[in-house]
This record gives sequence, C-alpha cells and structure tokens, in this order.
Amino acid sequence: MSDAVLYEGGSDGIVVLTLNRPELRNPISDNEMVEAILAALDRLERDVGARVAILTGAGKAFSSGGNINAMKSGGGLNDGLPVRTRGNYKRGIQRLPLAFAALEVPVIAAVNGPAIGAGLDLATMCDLRVAGESARFAESFVKLGIIAGDGGAWLLPRVVGFSKAAEMALTGDMIGAAEALACGLVSQVVPDTDLLAAARTLAGRIAANPPHAVRMTKRLLWEGQRTELATLLEMAAAMQALAHATGDHAEAVDAFLEKRPPVFKGD
Repeated sequence: MSDAVLYEGGSDGIVVLTLNRPELRNPISDNEMVEAILAALDRLERDVGARVAILTGAGKAFSSGGNINAMKSGGGLNDGLPVRTRGNYKRGIQRLPLAFAALEVPVIAAVNGPAIGAGLDLATMCDLRVAGESARFAESFVKLGIIAGDGGAWLLPRVVGFSKAAEMALTGDMIGAAEALACGLVSQVVPDTDLLAAARTLAGRIAANPPHAVRMTKRLLWEGQRTELATLLEMAAAMQALAHATGDHAEAVDAFLEKRPPVFKGD
C-alpha cells in the first residue's frame, strides 16, 4: 500500500488511517491518493481484528480536496475531451463514496484542520465526525465554477439537512468548528491537542460492543438512507437472525443477568 495513506492497527481493535501528503494539504483527487485510500479501506474490511477506524490528515489540514494547480484543461481529472473527464471521475474519485458506503467497519473522521471541497465530502463519507477547534469546512466547488463531482450533493444533505447543505453548497462559504457542531456536521469539537484522544475515546466506546452487531448496525444505517422501510425491515429481520446466533449475543445476555461486564470475542 502506498505511503499516501498510513495504516496503524492496534490490539484494541482501533485502526488509524492518516492521509499523508501534508506538503500538499492532503488532496484526494489524484489517482495515487484515490488508490491508496481504496487499498486502506480494503485492508480495513479484511482486518478481522479491526472494530472501528479513525481517519485523519497529517500536518495542519484534514484535506484540501482537489489540487487546484492541476485543474486547468488537460490536468488532473479535467481532460481536454469531456467524455474522458467523465471517465476520469467514474474511475477515480467517485469510487471513494461507493467504497465507504460498502465498508462495514465504522469510520470516525478526526478533522484536524481545513476540510475543503472534496475534503469536506470525504468527512461526510465517514460515519461520525469529531473536530479540533481549528477545523474549517467548505463545500466550495461553486467558487471554482464547478460542482461536487464526488457525491457531495447526496452526502452533505443527509448529514446536515437540505437547507444547511444548500446554503453551504450554493455559497461555497467556509464555516468554523462551532458552526459545524451547531448544524450537526460534527458531533464534538475539542481542543486541537485533544483531537485524536477524543476520537480514540469515541472509537473505544464503539469497539467495546460486539463487532458483528456493530458492522450490521452500520450496514442498516446506510441502507436506511436509500431504501424503503419494508425493504429495510426485511434486511433487519435477516440480520437479527444472524445476531441472535452469535456467541457475543449469548455472552451479552448472560453478563446482564449475572451483573458482570461482558467479554466479547467476535464469535
């Protein structure tokens, strides 16, 4: 796997993924970074010891989104032939939201600085978001005369609601960490020096639960955003049958009745 994304696993079931292009403020639109993120997510999904992941950025930025220096015609995703540009998006950055949606391991975005354009959308691809006080957010595509080509128009309204998403997308204006907390974009704002510790604490609360139930719960939450109630209920019934058959479910019930802490083994 490329060093564009660092993968750090631990015995506590918490994996830390770090976007590692600080000199460029961690842009995610180039092929190398897209492939590195996809490889990290694939490794994460196959890591049987992984219960939850934290995604953050090296340096002072979470992600600047696209590399503006590469946006002129013939640079980056923008090909001189429009049909090739379309293909560049489909084979490139548009694979990211699909991969995050398919992932069953919960991901917490620890936003350590600016999350701009596709960087903001990357944060919304995650399941939860915590921010340092210096974090800044902008759905800034319109300011460059383009649109969110990475799924932001689908992702952002589902996190902050249509009205706030429309305000952010149509103005392109930047908001600070306090406003991000107020509109539900993030669930916590902490001092910058405490960010990873806060993300780890939240991750630990998730990792303490039976891993099969956590993964199936994440799948149901994502499916609930795009399917009808009857379909979701059918899926929930099937998953519940699986959950009832796990050793962790039996352990949870026994521990509750015996008034002791449960010991979950992922079986």
